[in-house]
Amino acid sequence: MEHVLSNKLLSTRRGTIAVGVAAALLAAILLLVFLSRYRNSVNSANEKVTVLVAKSLIQKGTPGDVVGTTGLFQTSEVLRSDLKTGAYVDPVSLHGRVAADDIFPGQQLTSSDFSVASPTAIDNKLAKYQRAITLPLDAAHGMIGQVQAGDRVEVLGGFQVQRINPDGTPAANTVTRPLLRVLVPNALVLDAPGSAGGGLGSNAKTVVLRVTDRQAADLAFASDNGKVWVILKPATGARSAAPNVVSLETLLLGTPPIRVLHSFGGRR
Repeated sequence: MEHVLSNKLLSTRRGTIAVGVAAALLAAILLLVFLSRYRNSVNSANEKVTVLVAKSLIQKGTPGDVVGTTGLFQTSEVLRSDLKTGAYVDPVSLHGRVAADDIFPGQQLTSSDFSVASPTAIDNKLAKYQRAITLPLDAAHGMIGQVQAGDRVEVLGGFQVQRINPDGTPAANTVTRPLLRVLVPNALVLDAPGSAGGGLGSNAKTVVLRVTDRQAADLAFASDNGKVWVILKPATGARSAAPNVVSLETLLLGTPPIRVLHSFGGRR
């Protein structure tokens, strides 16, 4: 009887010890897993990530394409723990978006800072010195129905020109002569009658071009005081040959354009 009781007691003690050892091992394993995950989380938080930040003030309404192509952003390394939700890491992410609010220098660029841009908004396609100008044109001079948004064109201007004095005033007792010149060698068509999504209407005879601020002023003057032509260029590999000035003398007599310009009192 005593022998049986001693065996039971021994087996119970062994079982208790085994359970205790197993529990200790399990606790040790759990502790190691916790410490490993904690160490990984700490290392991850201290890891640096390259993000896009504003280099200068990005005003509300600035197109993302402009931000991405005109140096309004720069890359910067930040700790992953300091990474903003939705932070942009690639400038391509800015395409087709527009700043929803003012973004200040040093601020991370995030998806919440930008909204989806309207695909037909012309100001989304302008930056710095670029301007959009609407030219009223008839079907022949503007290639209405042929020129489409996205095309590249040259713009010519024709005038009746009179010789001028050195001070810029018209010379007395001189006649006016026709003169045509390339005003803009390479302009992007932003909108045109008949273009997909143009919104101008098929009967409209106006073409919207993207040019520089100086070219916009030249075209506005030419439209009011002369005759403007829009000439379609090849989609790729377009080249222009001299002369960029045409008069009766250059056309019929082969007179060098520079001599014709000098005959009017011009310097170039």
